[in-house]
Amino acid sequence: MTSTPTPAPVRLSVAVDAPAPPERVFAVLTDWPRHHEWMVLTRARVTAGDGRGAGSGLAAFTGIGPLGFQDTMEITLWDPPATVAVRHTGRLVRGTGAFRVLPRAGAGSTIVWEEELDLPFGPAGRLGWALLRPAAAALLRLSLRRLAALSAR
Repeated sequence: MTSTPTPAPVRLSVAVDAPAPPERVFAVLTDWPRHHEWMVLTRARVTAGDGRGAGSGLAAFTGIGPLGFQDTMEITLWDPPATVAVRHTGRLVRGTGAFRVLPRAGAGSTIVWEEELDLPFGPAGRLGWALLRPAAAALLRLSLRRLAALSAR
């Protein structure tokens, strides 16, 4: 019996500087119901636990109106004000993700968004990712710039 090798996950990482300190950025970042204020086309909610620790569940819908996809997650690491990491558990989005909030020398923070995803749809998914990766990175970066601005208020 032979098995088909699982393709390596794809990785995406973007970073943006923020004028606010890590504690403020982390507080806004992990205020799940406010995600729509900064994360492009996304609404998030807590589905299990309190959303403030490992084992809590989250669900995020990304899209316009009814067109989009649901991303279910479990928080796997909660280390305020530095890191919140998740395991994506949905049918479409699978893998891991993390937000890191790093203090900058002098003042402010650097916000890093990292994803390591197992792509669906086999070779078609990998081809699609090659085409969509630049747009995905731009949307993540735009979202982080919006988070940085919101955190500075």
